[in-house]
Amino acid sequence: MGFAQPPGRCIVDAQEFLVLKTDLGEQLALIDVVYERLEDRAQDFNAGCTIQMESVAYQIHSSYNAIKGLLRLVAAHFEYQVGDAARWHSGLLPRMTQPVPGVRPAPLTKETYLLLDGLRGFRHLFLHGYAVAVEPALLQFYLERARRAQKLLHRDISDFLEQLRPAQ
Repeated sequence: MGFAQPPGRCIVDAQEFLVLKTDLGEQLALIDVVYERLEDRAQDFNAGCTIQMESVAYQIHSSYNAIKGLLRLVAAHFEYQVGDAARWHSGLLPRMTQPVPGVRPAPLTKETYLLLDGLRGFRHLFLHGYAVAVEPALLQFYLERARRAQKLLHRDISDFLEQLRPAQ
């Protein structure tokens, strides 16, 4: 990848930029589809309906997975590898808040990171809490967190791409 540029400014060539922009756009569209499902399942939220609660929990889990897929695209494009597979999940998010001088800006703000890290924790509970019933208030908390994360993610990725956009 041709990254010869002055310090402080990340410059990618036009082709690289278009590939990355297209890949991220497709993943953002997929994320939005997951969020449409989440909103559909959360409509008229009824804490007494176990099936609805489980469906909302699953969609929150799916939303984090789709976002993780987007972050993996960024990581792969810039050749970021986490050596220890066990730490890969926890290492990806903090890495995405850090700019790599001369290579890329930070794709995520700290605010988005904090929301996503909470959703990562919810995903862990969802995957490994086999006999745990999610409390309605907790599920509502993570639902609101997921909604906010989606909005901030769109903003962050737009800003990220703008900073990478090749000079005209």
